Amino acid sequence: MSWLPYDESLVDEIAARMALRRPNAEALKTVAQKIEAGDGREVVCDLATGVGKTYLAAAFLDYLAAKGIRNVLIVTPGKTIQDKTIANFTPGHPKYIPGSEYQPILITSENFARGQVGDALHDDTVLKLFVFNVQQLIKPTVLTSRRVRETDEFIGSGLYEHLENADDLVILADEHHVYRSSARAFGSAVRELNPRALVGLTATPDEADLPKVVYQYTLAEAIADGWVKIPVIVYREDGIKDIRTQLADACHLRARKEVVWRSWAEQNGRDSVTPVLFVVCQSISDAEAVAETLTQEGFLPGQGQVLLITSQSSDQALGALASVEAAESPVRAVVSVDKLKEGWDVKNIGVIVGHRALASQTLTEQILGRGLRLPFGERVGVPAIDQVDLVAHDSYRQLLAQKNALLQQVLPPSAASPTTSEGPHQPPLPLSKATDLPEVQEIESQGTLNLVGPARIAGGEHLDGSLMLQLASIEAAIEQHSRDEQTSHKILYKVEGAPSITFPRREREVLPVHFSLSAIRNADAQAEGAGFRHEFAVHLSRKALIAERDMLGKVVVREQRMEDEDATQRYLPVPEVRKDLEDRIWALGLVEQTLPELNAAQRITREFLLGADVVDDDDEALWSERRAQQAARAIADLIRTNYNMRKLQPQYAFRPVEIPIRRPMPSDVASMWDEFIKRRWYEGWDRSIQPVASFDAKTTEWALAHLFDRSGLIQWWIRVYEPGEVWIERDNGRKYYPDFIVLDTDGAYWVIEGKSDRDARDVDVLDKKRSGEEWARSVRDDGRFGAWHYVFATETHIKQSKSWEELLVRTRPER
Repeated sequence: MSWLPYDESLVDEIAARMALRRPNAEALKTVAQKIEAGDGREVVCDLATGVGKTYLAAAFLDYLAAKGIRNVLIVTPGKTIQDKTIANFTPGHPKYIPGSEYQPILITSENFARGQVGDALHDDTVLKLFVFNVQQLIKPTVLTSRRVRETDEFIGSGLYEHLENADDLVILADEHHVYRSSARAFGSAVRELNPRALVGLTATPDEADLPKVVYQYTLAEAIADGWVKIPVIVYREDGIKDIRTQLADACHLRARKEVVWRSWAEQNGRDSVTPVLFVVCQSISDAEAVAETLTQEGFLPGQGQVLLITSQSSDQALGALASVEAAESPVRAVVSVDKLKEGWDVKNIGVIVGHRALASQTLTEQILGRGLRLPFGERVGVPAIDQVDLVAHDSYRQLLAQKNALLQQVLPPSAASPTTSEGPHQPPLPLSKATDLPEVQEIESQGTLNLVGPARIAGGEHLDGSLMLQLASIEAAIEQHSRDEQTSHKILYKVEGAPSITFPRREREVLPVHFSLSAIRNADAQAEGAGFRHEFAVHLSRKALIAERDMLGKVVVREQRMEDEDATQRYLPVPEVRKDLEDRIWALGLVEQTLPELNAAQRITREFLLGADVVDDDDEALWSERRAQQAARAIADLIRTNYNMRKLQPQYAFRPVEIPIRRPMPSDVASMWDEFIKRRWYEGWDRSIQPVASFDAKTTEWALAHLFDRSGLIQWWIRVYEPGEVWIERDNGRKYYPDFIVLDTDGAYWVIEGKSDRDARDVDVLDKKRSGEEWARSVRDDGRFGAWHYVFATETHIKQSKSWEELLVRTRPER
């Protein structure tokens, strides 16, 4: 029997409400399934740095609270992460994570001995979140004491003992690898609490814990999906390798980035973020020498601009590193020995230098991870913001020679590439030590070498390869930053003469559940009408009375059935039949008498009659009264069946939004005739509303854009991006972002979704398709927004279609 039965609808609701990134939503689903037995099992989520493990922790807490759990402990490896975690769960704090349904009472080493907390500890109705670092939980020694182990008058026992006795305790172990089996004191402090479940979060799992990994999301996936920066190895073509030149180049790149970051933030109404140079050294003496160099004239001589962090630094010094993100911080460079402790993750590292290290030694997740976080929380299409520059000693020739070593840091070996996205019921991942790398595409462009990873599966869908790593000379990097600076003042909007489009976005309203005729598909109405293509004959039954004598001579009268004769019938013209059918729908009283429902009733009637081979202009045709009566019953049964099968869902209302909206102009733009790179921006279109567009897939989105652009039957098209203003809300509350909106020469609008053949039958993809078709019917039935249609085009549809009209023939959308 399950202790905590898995609740898929609750997981979906939390993921939608908290706007979880896909990997965090998948991890939440997997963990919720794995711990339902409540047998004390230990599971680990291996999530790449920068993906947002704290959001997963907040969502998991909400899930546990909704399931009735009232005691949750988050263990951190040190004070820095402990303070950050407390901030994450403190309402009003700048780092507070919003969207939770449940607000716990936060219990820490600072407040657990207070009377109010003692009362809450003994109240089974109060959700309690304990946040402690592991040092506060370990067993006391002769020389040290631990307050959590001592008896407290308000608790009645020690806090540690209280947690041991809690029968619903769940532990979240942040940076789980710290509590590995070799770290006995740390590991015992956590595991001896005997929780119902222990969930570890880490980006670098300990090798001994690999069998416990139930969900993995790699650095390669994080880079490909755009959740973190793209690493760029910057080299010198002249072969100069001395550290002063390397630091000077790094400072120059940082300064150019600062101009771009500040300008972009100002133009887009965002808080300013200052890029920081991060230098990793191999010894304290090296770090001190580098810090001394950076404070000299020509580098970063200003007061407080260089922050030195070594293994001897206090927690206070490490806390100062976290404050580097603050707008008022004077720090422009952080110099550290490679004792990189957890909690050093900040969003504004723009340039990294590995002193006395090859590029392949610097490009490790532990070092690179310090600079992976996106300064504005998302990629913005500007390389100076979306990329982290690693300034290397190596020449271009050396970089090519160690290319595989570089790629091995960001691409998992091909033998270890099975993704966790295939489903939550998969066994723990086979994390292999294989060294064979998957095939990588090399694309040269504007003085850089772009290394594009292989196609992969994510969220059940097959995705094209993405830019994983870039090699660029210092000259090419500076030139790109110059282009970034020039475009940071520009806005991406519309080409001259292009229209705006009013998209009827359908959103949920908190209203009583109701039924809409828009839920009835055209195909179902036609199928029902197909049974009425022929007349229903009405027969006159004929019986004869026959008188005969029986054996005794008595007269006996009996009936004898004679052949039936056709009866005369009254015949009705089709317009009257149509009106009777519409009236029958209204007479059911299942929908409100509004204009959209009237339009829907007319549509259903029209499609029903079309299934019976009756077209709109066939007004001279006649139907028998019997046929009309049976048709009315059939259409009523169709409506009632759909009504009885209706889903319990909120009512929707349309909120018109005008697109395109103004957004920052991207700076890394290529010609539409250049080689395709996922998410790169392309220009040169004739019918695109915007001058540049970006795509995720070559054989679907990219191919569709080229098809639209050469069609004489299309006036305009526009690419739809995620996130953005255009979405279709699904029944589970999630937002579905289609690929395009097309305006044809007849004035009709078409929402287009392109999908690979392999993904076209995926359950989630089919649900999106159903949502799109239902949305389009609702818009047409509403009648206020013109003609809108939904097209679902597979890879084969697109490949076989040489024109727009042929694409419509092959995809057969509802009209």
